[in-house]
Amino acid sequence: MLRGLLKTGVALALHGTNSDRLLANIGGSRRLPVVIGYHRTVAEFPSNSLSTIPSMCISTKMLERQLDWIGRRYRFVALDELGALMESGNSIPERIAAVTFDDGYQDVYEHAFPLLKKKGIPAAVFVVTDLIGTSQLQIHDLLYLLLARATLKWDSAPQGMPGFLASLGISLSPTPGTATIPHDPHAALETLIGILPQSAMLSVIEALQAKVTLSQNTLKEHRAMSWQAVKEMHAAGITIGSHGRTHAVLPNENAEKVEQEAVGSREILEKFLGEKIRHFAYPCGQYDAATVKAVAQAGYRFGYTICKHRDSRFPLLTIPRKMLWEKSCLNALGAFSPSILSCHMHGSLDIVARCKLKHAPAVA
Repeated sequence: MLRGLLKTGVALALHGTNSDRLLANIGGSRRLPVVIGYHRTVAEFPSNSLSTIPSMCISTKMLERQLDWIGRRYRFVALDELGALMESGNSIPERIAAVTFDDGYQDVYEHAFPLLKKKGIPAAVFVVTDLIGTSQLQIHDLLYLLLARATLKWDSAPQGMPGFLASLGISLSPTPGTATIPHDPHAALETLIGILPQSAMLSVIEALQAKVTLSQNTLKEHRAMSWQAVKEMHAAGITIGSHGRTHAVLPNENAEKVEQEAVGSREILEKFLGEKIRHFAYPCGQYDAATVKAVAQAGYRFGYTICKHRDSRFPLLTIPRKMLWEKSCLNALGAFSPSILSCHMHGSLDIVARCKLKHAPAVA
């Protein structure tokens, strides 16, 4: 509550005095493009936080409210237009914005797509190619759902969650940082994503599935869109970009796996859509010098992150985004706050925020 009050007060003060724009100039945000990122779009925001990752959901009503506010102050552009502006080397106009959606959920097709068409807003969807048209879940969604339901099981286990996983035959002790894996399922998920390669993540999931059951309705809610949906959205002008083949967190993988994710997903999309795929979004926003170079070698022209860190060698492959969700622009009373959204758009709240992602420094 105190944090919410502080955020509300700071946003009101910054926006009311136009200091949010001033701080954007000082921090360099004004020289960067405004790219907004979303994940799932649902009819109603889930009341049960254990049924989905809360920070990856936005209701259709809140999405419309945010887009309407942005649309009255910015001109929406497609990623290709934004990319052309950046390639030109000219300064980015202050009043343009691009909209993106990660992961390629079916609910984006069902709820966000009709809204975008109605309002004539260009947008992009970054899809995970191996999941399109299947019943498989994103690894982060499946692991979160399992962790959320396993919470009570590891309450009584020695050493908390690491002890619980050890009881399932999974030892994480050689992995740095696992001694401090938190109890909260979302925080635990972020910790595991940050330190484990995909193969280890799948082992954790397999062990949890032997102990925890998920309902078919829950699984269905998180499904990826079909190839027909991808084709329809593309035909309507939605930019289709790559989010990898399996959503592997690239810095945690070896060079061969990184190449499979970047090159493989591009080839699949280009074969299906019949055009060159130029845009790539890093899964979980995580990248390092080696993975950025690999994405460049895979043939992408533009890459998108979820923070302000840039690679000076490949600035067009480390374009920052501001990720929004249902509660990201609510004040301390739970109401939509134009002041907070304005501060997000100008990046003024990010000046004091510390990036939680690990970025290895670029090498010459």
